[in-house]
Amino acid sequence: MDLGRASVRLEVRVESAAGELWSLRGWLRADPEVRGSAAVEVGGGVPGRGEMGTGLDVLQLVTGNGWSAASFVLAVVAWRQSRPQRPRVEIRRGDTVVVLTDCSEEEIERAVRVLDAADADEGGGR
Repeated sequence: MDLGRASVRLEVRVESAAGELWSLRGWLRADPEVRGSAAVEVGGGVPGRGEMGTGLDVLQLVTGNGWSAASFVLAVVAWRQSRPQRPRVEIRRGDTVVVLTDCSEEEIERAVRVLDAADADEGGGR
């Protein structure tokens, strides 16, 4: 996996009980599409503009050239649907934030479109 110049950095927050972030990490690492194009780690989050630091962990992804917003979003949706409480998931890429709450077809399409647009805005468009 090449995580060189064209890398994309994402942060994922999960609003739920303890352990869900680690579950998502394991799920994404087991997904062949994500595993082949991203390094997935749990780390301390950086507060957004106007937010106070909370000390909560976030899932950090650094992707390589083969990264696909659609594959990533579908992997997160599949994980979320496997959970008993189906937690709210926030994906942050720079100033772009996508929130998955009901994972309707429209919400999934919007998430992919927004993350792909952020990719194009950063010069990483395919």
